[in-house]
Amino acid sequence: MAQAETESVRAGGAESPFDVFSRQCPSRGTLEHVTGRWGSLTLGALYESGFRFNELRRRVDGVSEKMLSQTLHALERDGLVHRDARLTNPPRVDYELTALGREVAGRLLDLIQLVEGRMPEVIEARHRYDAANGA
Repeated sequence: MAQAETESVRAGGAESPFDVFSRQCPSRGTLEHVTGRWGSLTLGALYESGFRFNELRRRVDGVSEKMLSQTLHALERDGLVHRDARLTNPPRVDYELTALGREVAGRLLDLIQLVEGRMPEVIEARHRYDAANGA
């Protein structure tokens, strides 16, 4: 077993056998799925309600069919998204968050709202940076 999986580390005041800062830790892959551009937007969209694939693709503006499919597979594998395929004509596939997915998405939405609310400061900082660096 990898050292990161066997050693306990302090995480948020609780003992955890996982350490995302270790490259061998499996939590790092899940963090990448959750915090990547398409993962975070997909989780955020699914927090609003469940969607069929094309509805979700329209909601997550700019994502390609291939990237959304890959993202959903990764999130489903990590236990964050539930895929419900119905054998109807035409076939119907619905996606919704699991309980774990809802918890993760809720925290992501807090971060998203913080970033959106502080964008005037970010834009001003970008202007100052660009002016100072001749961009």
